[in-house]
Amino acid sequence: MISSSIIVLGVIGIIAAVLLFWAAKKFRVDEDPRILEIEDMLPGANCGGCGLSGCHAFAVACVKEGSLDNLNCVGVTSEDMVRIGSIIGAVPPPSVKRRARMKCQADCTLRDVHNHYAGTRSCLLANNLYMGETDCLYGCLGCGDCVRVCPFDALSIPEGHVLPVVDPDRCTACGRCVGACPRNVIEIAEIHPDENQVWVACGNKDRAPLAMKECSVACIGCSKCVRTCKHEAVTVNSFLAHIDSTKCVGCGECVEACPRKSIVIVKMAGDPKATTLGTETETGTAPGSYNS
Repeated sequence: MISSSIIVLGVIGIIAAVLLFWAAKKFRVDEDPRILEIEDMLPGANCGGCGLSGCHAFAVACVKEGSLDNLNCVGVTSEDMVRIGSIIGAVPPPSVKRRARMKCQADCTLRDVHNHYAGTRSCLLANNLYMGETDCLYGCLGCGDCVRVCPFDALSIPEGHVLPVVDPDRCTACGRCVGACPRNVIEIAEIHPDENQVWVACGNKDRAPLAMKECSVACIGCSKCVRTCKHEAVTVNSFLAHIDSTKCVGCGECVEACPRKSIVIVKMAGDPKATTLGTETETGTAPGSYNS
């Protein structure tokens, strides 16, 4: 009986192996070797910043399209994109630098803490359970969801701080942090090396009396920045200032005019001052922003 069982199982195994070998040969799909070559040049983070499901899908799309007009990997340099283009015989379009930045700068002492959250450190969970440790419904919760999802380690929360800080050298603008933030505190913006970057580091849409109680650097929609701007780049909607990056020239006059210091400016490379105006920390950089 034992011998018969062993023989039967052996025959079944051999037949199954033959069938599997035949199926592998019959249904084999030969993949273009250029796909693997391109994939080896990609970071492998599968961040989805290119708009596709992952790095392999991006490599397949490059070979299939034969063009890079609508394809760009945020995790590689412009030189690598040129190399990828050479593999498929295409020239990549001029790349635009994009980085994540914070729409909140109320770190630690700038918002009054009324309670302490003792649950799981999750912004999503904290946002669903209650309004947060402060009265502001628009500010950063500081639990670090964005830090944990970043595949490039471009976000960190320094010891003793609440707000994440963006490392411009690591950030690829993949957008993972934007999707992880339940309060839309993080945004992706274009970075122009020859222009100072100015933005409203606040998302508070409450009326002025309430906003002033909630945060010492909250925008109150006073419109002083609107009246100061000579380029009509600043508007106020829902008690919150907005800056049109297509009109802004980075002069910084709105930053100096803002009585609440809600607007920040990052001096780009080549500027002799190389500092950040607005609310400054000990390092000279507004919380959640960066110097270039």
